[in-house]
Amino acid sequence: MQNDMASVAPVGRLGIWSLELRGADKARIHDAAAALDSQGWSALWIAGANGPGLWPDAEGLLSAAPHTSVAFGVMSIWSPDARIAIAEHPRLVATYGKRLILGLGVSTPQTAAAVGAEFGSPLTAMNRYLDELDAAKPALNGDRILGALGPRMVALARNRAAGIHPFLVTPESSNANRAILGPDALIAPHQAVVLETNPVKARAIARRGIGMFIGLPSYQANLRRLGFGDDDLVPGGSDRLIDATVAWGSLDDIHRRIRDHWGAGADHVALHVLSAHGRLPTAEWQELSALIPS
Repeated sequence: MQNDMASVAPVGRLGIWSLELRGADKARIHDAAAALDSQGWSALWIAGANGPGLWPDAEGLLSAAPHTSVAFGVMSIWSPDARIAIAEHPRLVATYGKRLILGLGVSTPQTAAAVGAEFGSPLTAMNRYLDELDAAKPALNGDRILGALGPRMVALARNRAAGIHPFLVTPESSNANRAILGPDALIAPHQAVVLETNPVKARAIARRGIGMFIGLPSYQANLRRLGFGDDDLVPGGSDRLIDATVAWGSLDDIHRRIRDHWGAGADHVALHVLSAHGRLPTAEWQELSALIPS
């Protein structure tokens, strides 16, 4: 299947990526999603999209935010919810319209082992899962993107998905990815943001929010491809690495980083608010909504 961006649910130019949009307090999440919808955000990215419970969470957001698309950022192909994607995705699209995007990732060998599966090679695992989807429901093709980092997984997305949703990347990564994907595929990178102008405070918040990912082999390998070395890939990340992967500072500073992504070939940027308070970042989302293109 060649990539068919025209069939992807509309995501616009800016979205919200949030761990907090899943949780036990469904009423509060409903109200937050409704507020994001009214602010004009075009996509809500469900982070940590592993089961069980992903599909009810997605349905809650689709119901609360009727003008906004919902995307998985990303669902592990080994999760319980991945097994029922063939039934659940068409059901939700039939109920709420074409506003749901399957973001798919290979996760880790440990995740596969936890469900009694053999991880093998990431490309083989993803191809096998996509084969299962295609055999049962070919219509899913245009509604899926891959959490691709390396060039081989990006090339797989070119041939078997509608685009990519890379995590913990710099704007420059989109230049290389666009060259592989061609002009029509969706490139929708994750971008962590901290609305704090004090460098020490901002970097501390950033490290608490994304520092753990820097130690994971797949992200380390990709960060090396992006030009970072041993001095950067220390626990929590060097200042240079944090500054390159997390947009911190004023609203203008955040806007500058978003424009860098667009200028490098990204179609959409998924903003992940990191904060010191750890609560639902409703005030930050409201402030950032001023950056939504009219």
